[in-house]
Order: sequence, then C-alpha cells, then structure tokens
Amino acid sequence: MSREETTNWLGNYVMKFDGAPDLSGCYAQVSGSSSGQGSVDCGAAAGPAQYLRLVFRMFDMEMYAVDPLLSQPAQPMSFCPRSANPVLPSPVTPAVRPPPPFRLPPMPGLPPLPPLPPLPPMPPMPFLEASACPHESWTTPEYRCFWRAVNPDTKVAVVFGLLAGRRYGTDVTLWQGLQGRGEAYRVLLREGVTAFLNSYNSLQFPYNTIGVVQRMNWALMGSPRNVLLTALRLSRANSGYGNVTCNFTPCK
Repeated sequence: MSREETTNWLGNYVMKFDGAPDLSGCYAQVSGSSSGQGSVDCGAAAGPAQYLRLVFRMFDMEMYAVDPLLSQPAQPMSFCPRSANPVLPSPVTPAVRPPPPFRLPPMPGLPPLPPLPPLPPMPPMPFLEASACPHESWTTPEYRCFWRAVNPDTKVAVVFGLLAGRRYGTDVTLWQGLQGRGEAYRVLLREGVTAFLNSYNSLQFPYNTIGVVQRMNWALMGSPRNVLLTALRLSRANSGYGNVTCNFTPCK
C-alpha cells in the first residue's frame, strides 16, 4: 500500500487513510522536486526513508509521525550561490601570558638572642615554713606585725564563740588572754589564743584554725581534766614539740 501527497503551506506533509489499516510496518520518503533538477538543486535534498512511529491511538483513530525526511549538507555545493551576508568567524582572543609570580626576597637571618639572665631567688614565704611560737613571743612588741586576721583587741568571745564568752566574759581580749596563768581555764585560754595565732602564721602548724576553735569548745564543755589535757596538748604544739622553732624576725 502506497500513497503520495504534496506539502501544505506550512511545509508539512499530512496523509489520511480511511478505515483502520495497520501502518506499523510502513515508511515515508520524500521524492525528488518537481523542477527536475534532481541532485543539482541547491535546496534541501531528500533524506532516507523513515519508518512510522505511533504517536497516540484513541477511538479507532491512530496518528503516526516520522523523523525528518529532508537533509542539508554542512557546506553548500560549489554551484550554489553564496549568501549576501556571510557568517564571519568568531574572533580568536590571543592568549594572555600571566605575569610571573611575585616572590619576596629572602629575609636575612636574625642574630641569636642573648641568653636570659638567671631568675632571682624566690623570696621567703614564712606562711609555708614550719613555725611554732610560744605565748611570750606573741606578746613581744617587736613581733606585733605577725598578728594576722585578728588584732590584740579582738574579743575572745568573737574568736571562740558563745561558750568562751560565758566562761571568760564578753570583754576579755586576745591580748588579755595571753596573760593567763595559774588557774586551768586561764592556762587553756592562753594556749588556745597562742595556737590560734600560730595556725594563721604557719600552714604546717599541727592544728588548723578551725581545729583550734573546736578543741577549745570541747574542753570548755568537758571536765576539768579535759581542760588540763587540752591545754597541755596545745602548749606542746605551741612549743614545736622540741623540733620546730619560731620563725619570727623583728618587724621593721
């Protein structure tokens, strides 16, 4: 089955077949032009035959299409007229050579640094040294600068609490407490105040500040025997147990 049609105004080829023939095995091809020039025509030439492709099928109606049937050479034939406006080749941009990389001149070597001077010796830190001073040292005027955190006029009740205030009175000062002699409770107060001051003066003192206050209150709540034992223990600590000396130096 074959059929010929000419192009329409839009340059398309459309063929219509009545009925419902099977066109799946058919192909389409454009024949030579009617001018009879054949292959010497400068127009588009007929291409090879193309098989039909089914586009859609609906209500017993099928539509087929084919690939392009015309071909045109990349370059016109020698007998074809040239275009009035020839296409100029695109200008070729000359390659620009990049500038040479900038390099800094080598830095001159730095002279060697002079050696650092030796560090001076660390100043003495009395607080870190072991020290235990008896009550006589704390009442010496030339060692008055070693009183820390408290001063001689601080009340005993402020340092040791309510029990000490009831026993010794609220007006007794630390300086007065260092003068205690004879009676057991007065000796306990003297050694307790001395141990309190020593705990602030040296980190290596056997009793820390809170420990001194606690032992004073435990003794005041106990029996007279406990008072004597606590006073004896604090007195031995204040004397350095015979191994630690007092690091006091005269104040400037």
